[in-house]
Amino acid sequence: MRSFANSAARTIQKGFTLVELLIVVIILAILAAIVIPQFSSATVDAQEAALDSNLNALRSAIELYKAQHSGKYPAAVAATGATCTVGAAGTGAIYTAQAFIEQMTIYSSATGTTCTGADPTTLLGPYLRKGIPPDPITNSSAVVVANAGTPLVPGAATGGWIYDYKTGEIVMNSNGLDSKGKAFSTH
Repeated sequence: MRSFANSAARTIQKGFTLVELLIVVIILAILAAIVIPQFSSATVDAQEAALDSNLNALRSAIELYKAQHSGKYPAAVAATGATCTVGAAGTGAIYTAQAFIEQMTIYSSATGTTCTGADPTTLLGPYLRKGIPPDPITNSSAVVVANAGTPLVPGAATGGWIYDYKTGEIVMNSNGLDSKGKAFSTH
């Protein structure tokens, strides 16, 4: 038969000493110091990957629009017009962000006029069903329409998109740099 004193002594011996606990806490702190910065860079990497994905979607939509609209890019023609028999007609004037947004996000005729409802004369589009995606860096979906006809170079870090209706080029409207030192507008 075991005595009560022997069993109490064994129970006490099964615990950790203060030094052992401190060593474990220090090891956990060192591991946390190593891992946490990697998570913060993962967030930046995810934002930059989302930027590339959004740009690919926008560029594909623009090229599809051009292919279905006699070689004309969005905003190169007005979105206004009376070809819609269902829904409200578009309001975007030629060369404006409003025309670009309407021609990308609602139904359009082959001539580029837009309306909110589909009918037999407006079977094209919408090309971006959930609207213009925001850039994931500044979370802005604003569109600036340009007519440079040359490669776009944003002048500030305003965010959103800058689009040229002559070339169909669209880039992030920012002269800021990504985590690799590359301009956001070159993605």
